[in-house]
Amino acid sequence: MSATNHSNTNRLPFLLMGIPDLEALHMWISIPFCFTYVMSLLGNGMVLLTVALDKTLHEPMYYFICMLAVIDLIFSTAVVPKMLAVFWLDSREIAFEACFIQMFFIHTFTAVESGVLLAMSFDRYVAICNPLRYRTILTTSRTLQIGLLSLARGAGVMTPLMCLLTSLPYCRSRVVPHSYCEHMAVVALACADPAASHLYSIVVATLLVGTDSAFIAFSYAMILRSVVRLPCQEARLKALRTCGSHVSIILLFYVGGLLSMYLQMFSFGSAPHVQVLVADLYLTVPPMLNPLIYGLKMKQIQEGMLKLLGQLVRLSVPQADKDRSDAEERRHHQKRIDPIME
Repeated sequence: MSATNHSNTNRLPFLLMGIPDLEALHMWISIPFCFTYVMSLLGNGMVLLTVALDKTLHEPMYYFICMLAVIDLIFSTAVVPKMLAVFWLDSREIAFEACFIQMFFIHTFTAVESGVLLAMSFDRYVAICNPLRYRTILTTSRTLQIGLLSLARGAGVMTPLMCLLTSLPYCRSRVVPHSYCEHMAVVALACADPAASHLYSIVVATLLVGTDSAFIAFSYAMILRSVVRLPCQEARLKALRTCGSHVSIILLFYVGGLLSMYLQMFSFGSAPHVQVLVADLYLTVPPMLNPLIYGLKMKQIQEGMLKLLGQLVRLSVPQADKDRSDAEERRHHQKRIDPIME
């Protein structure tokens, strides 16, 4: 009977607190998060639509950018809708399974994004340092295989962690002092020693971030050496502009991620609401900024978006003209009928 009660207690839903000590300001805090979510949907959707419709952008570099856009959409959608439900509707309850599914998506696609960023650095390395072999090394099928490999790697390393976490008994308070199912906040509710999951998560995070960032740094060091040797200044500027957008995304991802992770693991005397806000901003702001970085830094994406917007305007104008002519025709017809009716 006690084992049955323990199992039932373990599967009870969790309650998300939102942002500790700032519950009275939830409605105001929700405004920027709602804005970032809407902008993320519009920006990343525009990037995906632009690359899909513009055949000149059907190249490996833009396929990798599309992968990042999909990851950003998954990040935002996995976290923000439930966060806004907590802020707006006080809908704090989240099912036991749903909590760990949300955690799985966040951690898995963090690892996937790291892999895609590594692939993007390799793409730029081949394009700049070995341009004659670029199209033979990075074909469309090979690009898609790299994306699937990044996904498989992320899911493969995070599945054991989820097994470790879900096997722990959660018999303490069900209140998670966070606005989503953050790993450390949920594990703190376990009434068993979570040392194994802590060790596994630290080792995996260190290996993934360490190896990926080392290879990325090496790739860009080689790129910088090649760019400096280019004879044409215009070619140097073009290469630096393209790589600059990638480096901006990489810094945003790794610096923000490390800051968020270390604040959750070691508070450094910071208030709980500061830790939660930093974690929330890390998952919501980069998905909004990444499309802006593409649009501002990469001329090809700019031109593709402008071309797409121009097509949408041209499609809407004839329809508006048709609606106006139909309305005018109806008014003329009514004028012809009115005297007859009189």
